[in-house]
Amino acid sequence: MTTAETSAADGAAPVNDAAPARKRPQSWWRLLGRDRVAAAGAVVLALVALVALFGRLFIGDRAQRQDLDASLRPPSLSDGVYGLLGTDVLGRSVLARLIDAAATTLSVAVPAVLCSLVIGSALGLWAGYHGGRRESLAMRVADVILSFPSLLIAVVVLYVFSPSALNIVLILAVARIPVYLRTSRAEAAELRSRLFVDAARTFGTPGRHIIYRHILPIALPTLLTVATLDF
Repeated sequence: MTTAETSAADGAAPVNDAAPARKRPQSWWRLLGRDRVAAAGAVVLALVALVALFGRLFIGDRAQRQDLDASLRPPSLSDGVYGLLGTDVLGRSVLARLIDAAATTLSVAVPAVLCSLVIGSALGLWAGYHGGRRESLAMRVADVILSFPSLLIAVVVLYVFSPSALNIVLILAVARIPVYLRTSRAEAAELRSRLFVDAARTFGTPGRHIIYRHILPIALPTLLTVATLDF
């Protein structure tokens, strides 16, 4: 006899052997496909990123090639696709120079935003969760960094050291760390008194695991929004 028949014979309610299937969360691909505006924006951003990463392999030295006879030429197809945006004062293709500049911008913006995001968020979540003197110390460090104008820091660093992309990345990262520190600190300070955090703390979960598993996923959308605007 099956379980259902045995239960029926005993006078009990029949038990269904098949457990209800757990509903799987929808993938972000499907969620993105439902929003046409977001999907179009993602495609444009992906194309810009691909052009910035691999564009220099195709344009060669066109961004630096000068032709004074073609100075300030309006957009046309006389020079192929490179003439779509015309030329500058020295006769260089504006489109080629945009592609070349996109790679430089990407090489500076990505590491600067990642460094400030990782360092600032880690310090802010740690300070906001533990509170007390740690939180006060982290906020005082952020205040000290914000008290110095970023332009002044850039001038001093570039004067002492050689002007390079690495120094620019370091200046931008240090100048933006307080923004992520304050944002993540506020998120952690608000979440540390929630019931699910108290429950995890009661079960003996270490603080670093609580921050990583319970607080970071909730604070991450806000931090990514700030990072996108910074980028």
